[in-house]
Amino acid sequence: MKRAIYIFLFVLIFVQEVIIAMYVDDAFIRPYGGDIIVEWLIYCFIRIFYPKRFKMLPMYIFLFSVGIEITQYFKLVEVIGLSDNSIARAVMGTSFAWADIICYAIGCVSIRLGQEIWRMRQKKELV
Repeated sequence: MKRAIYIFLFVLIFVQEVIIAMYVDDAFIRPYGGDIIVEWLIYCFIRIFYPKRFKMLPMYIFLFSVGIEITQYFKLVEVIGLSDNSIARAVMGTSFAWADIICYAIGCVSIRLGQEIWRMRQKKELV
């Protein structure tokens, strides 16, 4: 049952990210909102395969995202010869930005807060 919820949320967030990428051209949602939401996308994807509670998962997702951002700083897509591959450019990104790292942190903190709220709610229901 838990996996089905995470599959549903993953698909929902993925569709939302695609809509943002294709149709939103503003100064906030596209550059910042998408980077916050992508952390939830990654979280839901991992929870499909690992549905048990995993307190440190938001931290690991943040570190993964920062790692991807670092590859953008060093222009890894170009270095490995994939600058003409639109999928590689979309997945790995092409430009480093400190603001992206802040957005990833906001996304991961919101995941962690969501985990705590869920845990407290579950605990309350057991009492």
